[in-house]
Amino acid sequence: MKILLIMDPGISVPPPKYGGHERLVYMFAEEYTALGHEVELLAGPNSKISGKNYSFGINDLKRGKWQRLKETLFAWKFLLQKSKQYNLIHNFGRLAYLLPILNQPVNKIMTYGRQVDAKNIYWTNRFPHQNLKFTAPSYDCISTAQHIGDWTRVYNAIDFSKYDLTTNLPNDAPLIFLSRLDKVKGCHIAIDVALATNQKLIIAGNISNIEHEQAYFEKTLKPKIDGKQIKYVGEVNDEQKNHYLGMAKAMLFPIDVREAFGMVMTESMACGTPVIAFPMGAVPEVVDEGVTGFVVKNREEMIDAVDKIAKIDRTLCRAQAKERFDTPIIAAKYLGLFR
Repeated sequence: MKILLIMDPGISVPPPKYGGHERLVYMFAEEYTALGHEVELLAGPNSKISGKNYSFGINDLKRGKWQRLKETLFAWKFLLQKSKQYNLIHNFGRLAYLLPILNQPVNKIMTYGRQVDAKNIYWTNRFPHQNLKFTAPSYDCISTAQHIGDWTRVYNAIDFSKYDLTTNLPNDAPLIFLSRLDKVKGCHIAIDVALATNQKLIIAGNISNIEHEQAYFEKTLKPKIDGKQIKYVGEVNDEQKNHYLGMAKAMLFPIDVREAFGMVMTESMACGTPVIAFPMGAVPEVVDEGVTGFVVKNREEMIDAVDKIAKIDRTLCRAQAKERFDTPIIAAKYLGLFR
C-alpha cells in the first residue's frame, strides 16, 4: 500500500524537542514502512522519514496568515497532482489541505490532536465527499465535534522501546511534574502536593514566552524552587525524559484544561511510573484506576493518593500501557479503519 502522511510546517518531523503530532507522524511513518508499505511525507523543511520526503512552508510556529495561505495552496496543488497515486492519505495537518480531494475515492484520514472546530467539520460534510474518516485520541476530544462526521477514537502512541522500566526505587525517590510550565498545567499544585507530603519533586518542561506565563513562573513557581526538595531541570529531550521519569515514584498531572490526550502520561507509564491526575479532558480514558495510576478530584485527593503509590505494580503499569498505547497497536488501528 502507498501512504501519504501530511503534517503542518512549523516544526520538523521528527521534532528536535517539543512537538506532539510531529513525533506521532514520524513514528507512524517508520512503523508503516516496517510493515512493508511505501510511505511518503509532506511536511515542513528538514523533515525526514525512511520513505520519500516532500517539503513545504517554513518552520515557524508564529508564521502569519499569508504564509499559511501559501502553504495551503501548495498542499492543494500537490494533492491534485498526486492524490491518485496513494491508497491512503493520512492528514495530521489542517483540514483545509484535503478540500480539493474530498470527493476523490482515495481513503482519507483526518486526525485531530486538540479541540475540534465543529463548524469546519459541518461545512466539510456539506461538500460531496467519500472515504473520509475523522479520528481523535479521546472521546472527550471527539465530543467537541458535536457528533458531526464519521469519527473513531484512536489513542495517541509512543515508542515504548525508548523507555526503560524501572522497578526498584529508593524510599526517597522523587515525584515528577513534566509539562510546559503554563498555569493551566498545574505545576503550582504539584509543588503544594510535594511540600504537603514531604516529597521531593522534579519539575521538567519549557517556560512559555508568553508574558503572563513567564510572570507565573517568576512569581509563583520560582520562589519555591530550592534546588533540593523542589528541583527544576528545564526542558528535556527523549533520553532525559526516560531518565527522570524512571527515577520518579509517580507523575503528578494536576491539569486544569481539557487536553485531548496528554502524551506525558503514557511516557510516564512506559517507565512503570504511575500517574496521579485530575479528571480533565482525556485523563479518565488514559489512566486505568489502580493499575497505571489514580484519578483524583482535587489537591487534597492528590495528596492522599501519594500514600497509595506503593500499591501500584510498576511492571503491570508498563504492560497495561504498552498494550493500549504502543506504536504498532495504534498503527494497526489506523490501517484497519478502511478494511
